[in-house]
Amino acid sequence: MYTTTVRTDFVAQHYLTVPDPGPEGTLHSHHYRVELEFRGPELDEYDYLVNIDHANAALEALADRYTDATLNDLPEFDGYNPSVERFARVVFDRVTDRVTDETVTGLSVTVWEDDEAAAGYDAAV
Repeated sequence: MYTTTVRTDFVAQHYLTVPDPGPEGTLHSHHYRVELEFRGPELDEYDYLVNIDHANAALEALADRYTDATLNDLPEFDGYNPSVERFARVVFDRVTDRVTDETVTGLSVTVWEDDEAAAGYDAAV
């Protein structure tokens, strides 16, 4: 199995909407780091798993969308608690809409909300 990993980072805001969220229930910022690991058993005709330009364009679109945004205000979080776990799934959906290389059969997304805490979403594409 081949893998290709790319990363970006940005600052975004959110507040948790669960009962008794403590200080996380007020608007606050995180310096998010997003890591994408593309997987697949074969390479394309040029010996690449994923077109790195497509992967980087997906990262750039993520940074453009979420930099300085309040996650709670965005339609992809409407009706959801904007947890880092939910954010990982949102990132997965946005990336798989943009990166459609036939050699990519799986994607792991890890979203770090600080140096110690991260969550991920991993599925076939």
